[in-house]
Amino acid sequence: MKIDNFLSELKRRNVYKVAVAYIVAGWALSQGIAQVFPVFDIPNWAIRLIVLLIIIGLPIALILAWMFELTPQGIKRTEDVDALLATNVGVAVAAQQPKKRTWIFVVIIGAAVSIGLFLLGRYSTGNTTASPAGISNKSIAVLPFDNLSRDPDNAYFCEGVQDEILTRLAKVADLKVISRTSTQHFKSAPDNLPQIAKQLGVAHILEGSVQKASDQVRVNVQLINALTDAHLWADTYDRKLTDIFAVESDIAKTIAETLQAKLTGSEKSLITKTPTVNPEAYELYLKGRFFWNKRTGTDLLKSIDYFKQAVEKDQKYALAYAGLADAYVLLPPYGAASPSESFPQAEAAARKALELDDTLAEAHTSLGQVLLFYDLDFAGSTMEFERALSLDPNYATAHHWYGGGGPLLALGQFDRAIKEGKRAVELDPLSLINNADLGWLYFNARRYNEAEAQARKTLEMDSHFYLAHYYLGEVLQLKGQLTEAIAEYKKAAELDDDPFVLGLLAQAYAKLGQRDEALKMLGQLQELATRRYVTSYSFALVHIALGEKDKAIDWLERAYRDRAGPDIALIKVDPFLDPLRGHPRFEALVQKIFGPKK
Repeated sequence: MKIDNFLSELKRRNVYKVAVAYIVAGWALSQGIAQVFPVFDIPNWAIRLIVLLIIIGLPIALILAWMFELTPQGIKRTEDVDALLATNVGVAVAAQQPKKRTWIFVVIIGAAVSIGLFLLGRYSTGNTTASPAGISNKSIAVLPFDNLSRDPDNAYFCEGVQDEILTRLAKVADLKVISRTSTQHFKSAPDNLPQIAKQLGVAHILEGSVQKASDQVRVNVQLINALTDAHLWADTYDRKLTDIFAVESDIAKTIAETLQAKLTGSEKSLITKTPTVNPEAYELYLKGRFFWNKRTGTDLLKSIDYFKQAVEKDQKYALAYAGLADAYVLLPPYGAASPSESFPQAEAAARKALELDDTLAEAHTSLGQVLLFYDLDFAGSTMEFERALSLDPNYATAHHWYGGGGPLLALGQFDRAIKEGKRAVELDPLSLINNADLGWLYFNARRYNEAEAQARKTLEMDSHFYLAHYYLGEVLQLKGQLTEAIAEYKKAAELDDDPFVLGLLAQAYAKLGQRDEALKMLGQLQELATRRYVTSYSFALVHIALGEKDKAIDWLERAYRDRAGPDIALIKVDPFLDPLRGHPRFEALVQKIFGPKK
């Protein structure tokens, strides 16, 4: 009977009603803050703390409900109210009314607040769900699209559609768009989206598939918040091949709107542009880009063949000319041609592309590279890179070339160059060349510890990337670790037949005092030069190490006469050329390169 009395007393003192009201209001409040707090980047520990306090507060609320009553005169102790009720029935009746209604008011107010907070959180964060520190909510990676065509040879078309959507998105300055080089490491619909998003530094992922049959194309896309796995938008487009540009533009525009990115008038125009009305020219262009992205000397030559076919089909196809410029400008670094053979053609193609369409960031970037390495026009090169980045702020290659080995580094503007290098890595985090060249930037800035760390980071990504091995060797050599440097040069030589690595090995042996071995390798380098392109810079480094400064300067002057800019553009900052500084012939050459042009 005592338990019955206790339960009756709980009811009489409104403890049940307070418990129900508290639980409803507490649940409502916890749901509300879970939706709203992330909008303001309030950390999760704060949300957990509030929920914990709400839970702890329940027994406290029940104790207070047992001890106190809410009356028209305010909060009173239960014993005092009981005494008052015993002497004044009228007051009791009046007092009971608020007690009966108070808990209902609490529930209604709590529910209203909860719904309001929930809706505020839902619609203010729908497309901007809070991201981990440092990751912008307006960021996206376009993963490789699945090729659903029966013909596997249509892979180039599938990659092309992905690339075109990515390129259009990249023109929106308010978005961070990851470059294709990094996204190609993943399949179209991976299971570990949060992990991939974290690796790429984005909050959103676009997945898709392409099916092409004759002149019919079907494109499926879905935009996903990688942090919550919420599908924000999806659509299927069934169009003719001639309408593919409209599809790509619509997808890019819808994504930008969904992520609440601000589009300027010029950006809207850029992402809706139709580059050609000739579907055959478009397919040939996509094939050209397909081989260009493989980045080998042989594939670059194949890409040039396809780009040429594209401009034959449509002589006003500016993007195809830009593709030609991009390919020609990369031939020397990949040993497929000398600068004198490729740079004039790269310049002609870039200028033709810009004559047809001055808004192509790719063409401005290639022209900037040519003006630097063929004309030694530092001011003109800088202007072209700046123009490219104003048109496409997400173009990682422009950031990479502008900083790493571009006019900024050549002019000794190390902080700006490193900033551009870091931005290139941010936009293309899995690119080996971008990561390696960031280390090379540190090297030329004489920040050797950071250069070594960056080179080792690149090798952790891929231990077979020969460029990072010889970059690491260069750093170790200038840190006085010559034996370790030679070991890295040898690893690079095992991985690639780049003649420059042989030059590095020869000069290292000369520095180590093994002159005979150095001369033997110098002979090998001279023999190689009869069969393929070998940079003058390679010979200059060997002669510096042998103590033959005049012969070294002879080779650098030859590079100047041959307009081999990559050999001499960094002459003011290159640490390996320090032994020549102060030599009258060397200083005269520096003046020729950086002085006023006639």
